[in-house]
Amino acid sequence: MPNSEKDTAADEVAERRATFNLALSNKRKYPVQEFRAFVQTTRRYIAMTKNDPMIHKCVARAVNGLREYLAVERKRIPGNVLFEAGRLECLLFVGYDPSFEGDEPPGL
Repeated sequence: MPNSEKDTAADEVAERRATFNLALSNKRKYPVQEFRAFVQTTRRYIAMTKNDPMIHKCVARAVNGLREYLAVERKRIPGNVLFEAGRLECLLFVGYDPSFEGDEPPGL
C-alpha cells in the first residue's frame, strides 16, 4: 500500500479528532456522532497499518490519553464512550482488542 494512502488516512484521523474536540465545546449535547466518526476512521487506519512497525505521530497524538481526557472532560459521558476510547488505545498501541467478543475461553 503506498505511503500516500496511509498519510491521507492519518490526516483524516487527526481531522476527525479536531472535529470531535470542537464538538465537545457544546456543553448541552455530547457529540456521539463525531466520536463514532473518529473511532471508525482510527480503526480504518489501524487496519491499514497493522503490520507496520511505526505509526504516524499525528495518530499517536490523537489517540494517546484519549480515555483519560474524556473521563475528566465531563461528569456525564454516554454509553460506551470510555470503553471504546480505551479499546481504541489498546488496538493502536498494544495491537490487540481487549473486548473478548468471540475470543472467550471455553466455559465462560
